[in-house]
Parts: sequence; C-alpha cells; structure tokens
Amino acid sequence: MKAKNWRSLERPYTRVDYIAGAPQPRIAKYTAGTYSDDYEYELSLVAKEDVQIRDVSLESARVALTKYLSSKLGEANYFAELKAHPHHVLRENKLIFGAHADRLQEGMRRAFGKPVGRAARVLRGSTVFKVLVRENGLEAAKEALDLASKKLPKSYQIVIRKIEKKAAA
Repeated sequence: MKAKNWRSLERPYTRVDYIAGAPQPRIAKYTAGTYSDDYEYELSLVAKEDVQIRDVSLESARVALTKYLSSKLGEANYFAELKAHPHHVLRENKLIFGAHADRLQEGMRRAFGKPVGRAARVLRGSTVFKVLVRENGLEAAKEALDLASKKLPKSYQIVIRKIEKKAAA
C-alpha cells in the first residue's frame, strides 16, 4: 500500500494487549541533545490539520532534525524532543494479484487485516517536535524544523516562544 493510504485518521486501534503480532514502534530515541535550564527559546513544530503519521516518517524526521542541529550547534547547545507517539496499530488486508494468485486470495472474507505498522494520530494544533535553544541557535533550529517537516505528511507551522526566566527567591 502507498503511504498516502494511512494519512487520514481512522478509528483508533491501540489496545496492544489484545493485538497478536503488533509491531514495535521504529523510533530509536525520543530526545536528543542536552537538557539545561538556561535555554531562551522553545520552538515547536505544530500540525495545521489532523493527520496520521507513520513511525518510519517520524524517525526519518527525527534523524534529519538531530543531525542538522548537531552539525550546526553541537550536542550541548540544543535539546530536541519528539512529542508524538505512535500508539495506533495499522492493519492491512493483503491481497495477491497476478498469475496463479487465485488460490491464495481470500477477498473480503475475514477482511479485518493483519498488523503491518504503527502510526501517531496527531490532531490540528498538536506539537510533533519541540526544540529548546539559546538565541544564537534560533535560526539553525528554524531550518532544522523546516527540514523535519518536509519528511512528514501534510503541512506544519513553526511556533517560537521565548522562555520566561523565573525570578530567584
């Protein structure tokens, strides 16, 4: 099946306890960089519309984001976090077409489908990635989030928020 078949939201299928053979999410890490309290800006990649994002797309975007930020800023000057988690299990009713496939096909009988992957259900206005940087890394973080958004389906916007420092007591 093509990737565009999984973009639109469908009924959630998330109870992994009851799903035999549900695949593990293909996301290696959810955070990258070094967390610190002295970051000045928080940049978020926010979905403009409801979308379902496959785990391989999230991992591809995460790798592109962290590789770009590491090369431009270094590991100690940013903190990136993947906020969307692929809970939804994708199913596919596989049909075999072509010569001599007539004996293997079941058609619509038991068409519920077998688990083939995972996806994150992201609603409009939800954050997919969050990046914390200092002022000198603001432009690099914008470029990195733009690069990551090109690896994901549908469209996203980058929201920049200045982090308020708490007054010392």
